[in-house]
Amino acid sequence: MSERIPDPANPRTVLLRGGEVHSPADPFATAMVVEGGSIAWVGEEGAADSFADGVDEIIHLDGALVTPAFTDAHVHTTATGLALTGLDLSAAATLPDALARIRAYATSRPADRILLGHGWDASAWPEGRPPSRAELDDATGGRPLYLTRVDVHSAVVTTALLDLVVGVRELAGFHSDAPLTGDAHHAVRQAAHATITPAQRADAQAAALARAASLGIGSIHECAGPEISGEDDFRGLLALAAEADGPRVVGYWAELIASAKDAERVRELGAIGAAGDLFVDGSLGSHTAHLHAPYADADHTGAGHLDAPAVAAHVAACTEAGLQAGFHAIGDAALTTVVDGVRAAADRVGLDRIRAARHRVEHAEMLTDSTVAGFADLALTASVQPAFDAAWGGADGMYAARLGADRARTLNPYAALLKAGVPLALGSDSPVTALDPWGTLRAAVFHRTRAHGISARAAFTAHTRGGWRAIGRDDAGVLVPGAPADYAVWRTGDLIVQAPDERVERWSTDPRSGTPGLPDLTPGNDLPVCLRTVVGGRTVFRRPIE
Repeated sequence: MSERIPDPANPRTVLLRGGEVHSPADPFATAMVVEGGSIAWVGEEGAADSFADGVDEIIHLDGALVTPAFTDAHVHTTATGLALTGLDLSAAATLPDALARIRAYATSRPADRILLGHGWDASAWPEGRPPSRAELDDATGGRPLYLTRVDVHSAVVTTALLDLVVGVRELAGFHSDAPLTGDAHHAVRQAAHATITPAQRADAQAAALARAASLGIGSIHECAGPEISGEDDFRGLLALAAEADGPRVVGYWAELIASAKDAERVRELGAIGAAGDLFVDGSLGSHTAHLHAPYADADHTGAGHLDAPAVAAHVAACTEAGLQAGFHAIGDAALTTVVDGVRAAADRVGLDRIRAARHRVEHAEMLTDSTVAGFADLALTASVQPAFDAAWGGADGMYAARLGADRARTLNPYAALLKAGVPLALGSDSPVTALDPWGTLRAAVFHRTRAHGISARAAFTAHTRGGWRAIGRDDAGVLVPGAPADYAVWRTGDLIVQAPDERVERWSTDPRSGTPGLPDLTPGNDLPVCLRTVVGGRTVFRRPIE
């Protein structure tokens, strides 16, 4: 790729030519013009000559693919950055491996008041258990350590950290030698995060945003809240994103709303909704998702944190205030609670107003026919993470261990959601699973339960335009004239039209089909490599010349 260097002091007009432009405006497009922060024209190479003399910059694509930038609809930015720059146990293959990594990290960070780490998953280890408190005490030399499970709904800690949190041993969710959940987990998390300095936090946020930009992600939805990160973290992230050239950050704040005054406080924080990880339940991996029937490997049904009247009150108050509402709900009982609560809110304020507000539900994994129909009727957006299925689905995965094979096969029914007309927005829940947009699409297409897979085109739309629609913007996430100039340039192989089921697959490279192609996502194939990411007409990532 080559270009003329523009004058950065003036708004730029940019011509991209000689590639493949993924646009519904022209399925044969090979060129695009950007004026300032907007798409001005999309078309074929022959017509691009008429623009060449009047632009400030020409990007010769050399056959590269141009797509809308991705939107990751569920991210925890600071936690992602801390995992990128600190102790990340997601690659630990065994319990001894994890303990060795903890020991090495503790040795390398002698000045840290509290050691922070993330990503362990005992369900994937041959030992089948997390580290004991005694093992952690030994590995850290008796120092305070806070170490979250991969789903961030439980944590193991050292004795030294417990000793810093007054009364933690009397809180719900405390276990003498098992992962902490519930209130006990929230208390130790607050103590651990309080030791992060503003400089550490800013560095972590910058690292996460830089990683997102390098992957062609132009927007992220930050899911924050008082039980997750804190107001200083949230305000700092939004300020950093506004000042720096990087992905857009849209903020959600997970706090119950009861009045217009509450709603205004959420707006003053910079959030567009009282949504995101407003917990109706927990997670399957930590046995805290709320189920109708007991777990297959535990004699309980998890726990519900909100009931239907509380959901209804929150949704009604948000709707009256013109604020988006939303919840974290994973188990089937939690999702029933959400649908029943939103229906009750619709009875109170009117169904049309509920639908127009585009309230959303995060994760929405254990859906039934009834709750899928409820999502469709209430126009709830399903903000989902296909990488969860890739990580934990299948006959031998964590879902099957927690629920049994039959219930596990019902999880994450993306095809049923689309068939019912439920809007989808795809994301990662990073650092729970990695920022990886093309990997996310692959997981959605090649779902471990074949009937739940969707086409590459549907998944791509949900990971680009779907994220914008989830925040009430229908004019973005697509390369058409007038849309924001948020796009990415990719090095990739042949473009095809790909469906999820081999019984209906169409592997076509024939341009006469009139359907813009996408990279082949078949497992084992190389995924596209991002060469450039542009947000609002500004280049926020450019791959060094290789």
